[in-house]
Amino acid sequence: MTRPGGQWRNWGRSATARPQRVEVPTGTDAVRRAVQAAARRGLPIKAVGAGHSFSGIAVAPGVQLDLRELTGVVRVDRERSRVTLRAGTPLHAVPGLLAPYGLAMTNLGDIDRQTIAGAVSTGTHGTGARYRGLAAQVVGAVLVTADGELLTVDDEKNTELLPAVALGLGALGILVELTIQCVPAFVLHAVDSPGPLAALLQIVTRRAAEADHFEFYWFPHTDVALSKTNMRLPADAPRHPLPTAGRWVDEELLSNGVYALTCAVGSAVPAVVPSVSRLAVRLTGDREYTDFSHRVFTQHRGVRFREMEYALPADNLRPAFDALRALIEERGWRISFPVEVRFAAADDLWLSTAYGRASAYIAVHRYWRENPTEYFQAVEQIMLAHGGRPHWGKMHTLDAAALRERYPRFDDFVRLRDRLDPDRRFENAYLRRVLGG
Repeated sequence: MTRPGGQWRNWGRSATARPQRVEVPTGTDAVRRAVQAAARRGLPIKAVGAGHSFSGIAVAPGVQLDLRELTGVVRVDRERSRVTLRAGTPLHAVPGLLAPYGLAMTNLGDIDRQTIAGAVSTGTHGTGARYRGLAAQVVGAVLVTADGELLTVDDEKNTELLPAVALGLGALGILVELTIQCVPAFVLHAVDSPGPLAALLQIVTRRAAEADHFEFYWFPHTDVALSKTNMRLPADAPRHPLPTAGRWVDEELLSNGVYALTCAVGSAVPAVVPSVSRLAVRLTGDREYTDFSHRVFTQHRGVRFREMEYALPADNLRPAFDALRALIEERGWRISFPVEVRFAAADDLWLSTAYGRASAYIAVHRYWRENPTEYFQAVEQIMLAHGGRPHWGKMHTLDAAALRERYPRFDDFVRLRDRLDPDRRFENAYLRRVLGG
């Protein structure tokens, strides 16, 4: 299906595009034809998923490939617990697709609206000091290259390319299939609890090491942290999920409905933000439950925001976080969104933010109707001073020269891009900035 391009906007309203044409392929052959047709017309072509990246990584000024029809299971390797999914499969659909086989993804982020291809291509990571991000769960891929041919990368073919293709920023080709290394289904015992920020910071490294999945949120203008601790249990462990009414109150009424109102009020009258933040801390958290892994990992986020996130060497978390707190106080900003801190194990993916090092992540947000520039740029300088690498799908200002210094395999990735896409069919302004021309 092909149609003229209209205006496209991402979820956070931080990126827009008006593609010349939009194509909705229903299969791999249709993707190949679209790439070949774009080449004949001299148009760049980009795949777009759910639009949940805050950077311009999915902006398609030429041909926009909408992968909404490229969904579902291709095949299952029961013996090795591997499942091959079509690239446009949304993350929220994956648990249902894996359930008949008694499988689950080993880790997830806290939002599940993205497509599987979009999530791995931008470095979505979740949390867990012993667990790696989503792209590290990829053990095979099929992509359409710039000449419209298929490239298979797995443990039998082109294996050496997997560390680049698994997290490829959409720069190497159009992903059409991804093979995920799954694990037996499991449940999570979740404990969400508020507590003094100062006390948590004293033991945060230990908390992250002891838990399977640990993260915390800090609302600026308060001295309280909301910690979230998840421990893995077998699939047949007794479940004690949140009552439907209680979950609705916590995650819809308070976290989305009331919070949307308070963000709007805070945007109009910044002076009320500290009081609102203190109220939010009192109303959220302090709950314990056990449920299927995906129901604990993910939450519905209805309040639009914009986000910047940096990965730091885990040992640099505390000084960077302390500098961030001091910055907010010194500048007198009124920040209504919490700061989020998460963790990930080291991996070997060339452009992974956790490449070669155990990592801690600091994410900052602003309500989508507020200009984040001054806040984000000041925070970015702190992150860079502490060895930070920016999340590819979130807002940052770095270019290829700055990123090359932070990724030991950066030039290897660029050389592979030169080989697979010499004419830059898959390029856009964002990729030109972060990878060079």
